[in-house]
Amino acid sequence: MQCLGFLWLALAAVLGSVLGLGEDLDRPLFGPPGSPIRLQESDPGLKKALLFAEERYNRGSNAMHLRRVSRFISATKQLVKGIRYTVTVELSNTQCKKSAMLRTCDFYPESQKLKTEVCVFEVWDIPWQGTSTLLKQKCQPKGQSAAWKQSNRLIIQHESVELLGQFKEFMVRYNKDYSSQEEADHRLRIFHQNLKTAEKLQSLDQGSAEYGVTKFSDLTEEEFRSTYLNPLLSQWTLHRPMKPAAPVQGPAPDSWDWRDHGGVSPVKNQGMCGSCWAFSVIGNIEGQWFLKNGTLLSLSEQELVDCDGLDQACRGGLPSNAYEAIEKLGGVETESDYSYTGHKQTCDFTTGKVVAYINSSVELSKDEKEIAAWLAENGPISVALNAFAMQFYRKGVSHPLKIFCNPWMIDHAVLMVGYGERKGIPFWAIKNSWGEDYGEQGYYYLYRGSNACGINKMCSSAVVN
Repeated sequence: MQCLGFLWLALAAVLGSVLGLGEDLDRPLFGPPGSPIRLQESDPGLKKALLFAEERYNRGSNAMHLRRVSRFISATKQLVKGIRYTVTVELSNTQCKKSAMLRTCDFYPESQKLKTEVCVFEVWDIPWQGTSTLLKQKCQPKGQSAAWKQSNRLIIQHESVELLGQFKEFMVRYNKDYSSQEEADHRLRIFHQNLKTAEKLQSLDQGSAEYGVTKFSDLTEEEFRSTYLNPLLSQWTLHRPMKPAAPVQGPAPDSWDWRDHGGVSPVKNQGMCGSCWAFSVIGNIEGQWFLKNGTLLSLSEQELVDCDGLDQACRGGLPSNAYEAIEKLGGVETESDYSYTGHKQTCDFTTGKVVAYINSSVELSKDEKEIAAWLAENGPISVALNAFAMQFYRKGVSHPLKIFCNPWMIDHAVLMVGYGERKGIPFWAIKNSWGEDYGEQGYYYLYRGSNACGINKMCSSAVVN
C-alpha cells in the first residue's frame, strides 16, 4: 500500500520531536488539528480546574497539612465533550492543618518542610452541567524530577513507535489507502487523539465494554457525526406526534432476544450515508411482518432513501416520517428488488413489487421496564441514542458517563432486538447498521436501567394489522 511508506517518514518526524523535547515535556506530540491548546496561568477556566484538582488532591491525601500550588509550570486544554485540562504544577506544604478552617495558608519558610512535589493533573470540566472530574493525578517528589523527565522521554519514544505500529495494523486491517503523505500524517494525528479518547472512555466506563481501535479511528468526531449519524433526531421541533402504543398487560420476562425466534434479518451496512433512520425503521417492519405472517423478509432501505419526501436521505431523517412515507407509498419492496446504493437516487418504487405493508405506527413508553415488556411481546423496536461512545466500541456492555453520552443529544437510530444480563450487568441488544465488522458481529450492547445515552426517548414501531 502506497501510504505505508509514509508511516516511516512520519515515525522519523515523531521521534525527532520526542528526542528534541528538552525541558518541555508537556508539548503535544502532534500539532493541529485536534491538538491541545497551550494556556497561560491567568486563564479563568484553568484557575477553576486547578482549585478543583488541589481540593481533590488534599481530600485524598493522608498528610496532616494542606498543600497548595507553589509554582505553575504548564497547562493545556482540549475540547472533547467538555474541556479537558492537563496541568503540570508544583505543590508544597502550607502551615495550615487540614482540620483548621483558615482563610489564608502560608507556605513554610523552611525549604525542607515544603516537601514540594511535581504533579500532573487532568481535569474534565463540563461547564453547561456544572461538573468536574479528576481523570488523572500523578505526583513525584521535586528532587526526582530530572530522572522523571528522562523516564518520560523514553516512555514517549516507546509509545511513538508503538503508535506507528498500531496505525499500520489499522490501515492493513481496514484496507485504508490515503492519497498523499500529508493525508496520511493528518489521519495519524487523528488516530492518536482517538486512541486517547478511547482510553478515557475505557477508564471511566461503568459497564464491561472494551473501547479501542475501530474502522472509524481515523475520523474526527465531526467527520464521524456528519458521515454516519443523524443530526435531525435531536431536533425535537421536527418530530410529529405519534399515537401511544397500548401497554402490555403482563411483566417482562427476565430476558428476550428476537434473534433466537427468527425475527431479525442479518446485519446490514448503511455505508457513508446518514440513513440510519431508514435501517432502524425497516428492521422494525421486518420484525412486525414476521410476527404477523411468519416470514422473515429482507426489505429495502433504499426505497426510503429515494422515495421518502419528508426526510433528507443521507443527511438524516425521523422514524415517524418514515412510517408515514411507507403508508403513503403503499408498502415496501424487498432488498433484492430495490437494492441499497448508499446515496439518493430518483425514486424507482413499483407498487407491483410490494411484499410488505404497514397500517400505522405507535410511540412507546419511556419507561425501560415497559419497553422491555413491549419488545418481548411485540417484536424489535426502532430506537435512537447518543452514539458518541459507539465510534470506539469493540465489545461488552457499554455504560458511558453522561459527559460522553448526553441523553438529549440523540444522533443515531438503531434496532433494539432484545435484552438480558451479562455477569450481573443488564443490557439492551442493539442491531446496528455499520456492517458485521463493527462491535460484536455488528451489534452494540448498552446498559439497561438508567436510560443510558437517551435510549428510552424515541422508541417506536410500525403496526401491521
